[in-house]
Amino acid sequence: MPYGPDPNKKFPNEAIRSLCFIKNVITRPNILVGDYTYYEDPDGPERFEEHVTHHYEILGDKLIIGKFCAIAKGIEFVMNGANHRMNSVTTYPFNILGNGWETAAPTLEELPLKGDTVVGNDVWIGQNVTVLPGVRIGDGAIIAANAVVSRDVPAYHIAGGNPCRILRKRFDDDLIAYLLELKWWDWSPEKIFRHLGVLCSGDLTKIRSVGED
Repeated sequence: MPYGPDPNKKFPNEAIRSLCFIKNVITRPNILVGDYTYYEDPDGPERFEEHVTHHYEILGDKLIIGKFCAIAKGIEFVMNGANHRMNSVTTYPFNILGNGWETAAPTLEELPLKGDTVVGNDVWIGQNVTVLPGVRIGDGAIIAANAVVSRDVPAYHIAGGNPCRILRKRFDDDLIAYLLELKWWDWSPEKIFRHLGVLCSGDLTKIRSVGED
């Protein structure tokens, strides 16, 4: 008996081909995505990599996304290659236009690189969200539609706006700490299947009954 969809299939539900498991369509070695994380887009979810822009291997930055994330259409992860040198008279990138201007190429040390972009587990990202370089979004966070995420979002917080700001916590600190220790996304498919009712319940007291299961 299968305990849910096959995480190694491109389309987990053949009847909904606007949704795909991202890890099965990426080709770039500097994009890492966990099981069951999906991208939904009627115009072609398998083209997820087109929404990860300015991503150049020479810079070494990675996009890392955890398990069980739900990412809506219109996402754009802007990576470090979008940054220009800012400690000089001009920010204009002469070097990328060639024809002799390549001699003005900046060194990596001169670029404002901000490291990897990291999205935790069980994160919900709404439509038309832009995530800027080096941002870290914690487990269980929710990013509202049309947000521009320019700074880190803590675990189990809701954030939105442009620039993005924290709107509120999803749960109290005690439950957040418990869930971060529980790490339900690392359970076996069989255990998740058994406890779907608890994971999807509005009664938040029930989750504590399966911590030692």
